Amino acid sequence: MEVRIGVVDANRELSIDATESPDDIRTSLEAALAGDSSVFELHDEHGRSVMVPVEKLAYVEMAGASGRRVGFGPG
Repeated sequence: MEVRIGVVDANRELSIDATESPDDIRTSLEAALAGDSSVFELHDEHGRSVMVPVEKLAYVEMAGASGRRVGFGPG
């Protein structure tokens, strides 16, 4: 699942192909915003972790995984 994270005072957003389910991401985000953690952490399909301090989160946008298309044809 593609997750885009806006960071306060940063010109670019973070884009991650997360391995977690949308419900797990939402639960983790809600826990971080409730003060249970000081960072919001996601893991990508290559085993890397991305951690953003909660006070620097501007937005979190989740989009369904779209498979890569190969060739030509109707979209």
